[in-house]
Amino acid sequence: MHDNFQKQTYRNRCYIYGANGKQLLSVPVVHSHGKGRQKTKDVRIDNSFRWQINMFRSLEASYRSSPFFEFYEDDIRPVFEKKYEYLLDLNLASIEVVNECLGLDIDHVSTEAFQLEEYPSDFRYLVNAKSKQVFEMEPYIQVFQSKFGFLGNLSVLDLLFNEGTNALHYMEAHRSLLEMK
Repeated sequence: MHDNFQKQTYRNRCYIYGANGKQLLSVPVVHSHGKGRQKTKDVRIDNSFRWQINMFRSLEASYRSSPFFEFYEDDIRPVFEKKYEYLLDLNLASIEVVNECLGLDIDHVSTEAFQLEEYPSDFRYLVNAKSKQVFEMEPYIQVFQSKFGFLGNLSVLDLLFNEGTNALHYMEAHRSLLEMK
């Protein structure tokens, strides 16, 4: 919450597997031009256009024919229907919905200040979209795989819509990738 917001990170973007390959989905944010650093908790979403409708339509176009889209659609849709003022609120709601879909019960704790020293692992490097971190994952069946092959490092929604209830087992099997970094 109290980390400085950095542009071009996965805090406001993700990639999905579209009909033409890897497709970027980005939540528009209001930048604090000339006002110095902005805390992550203070980043506002630019709701001046209908980005949520466009984003959900992109998900539908990409995953409507996947095995589990319809199974999770009603759980995920509300995130794209509610107007969020702050990016952090959207991100926390998204994490909560994905955790519910995966059957995870994870409590989050909000900090009152930036406290890196108190945490044994610093995973902030994972949100840096510029670093092009590539995690070699075992392929699973994807909707457009016959067209472009397996694409890894996509949104967890790709895994969820394609693997369904097996998604959590898949992630647990690949947990060691984070521990090695």
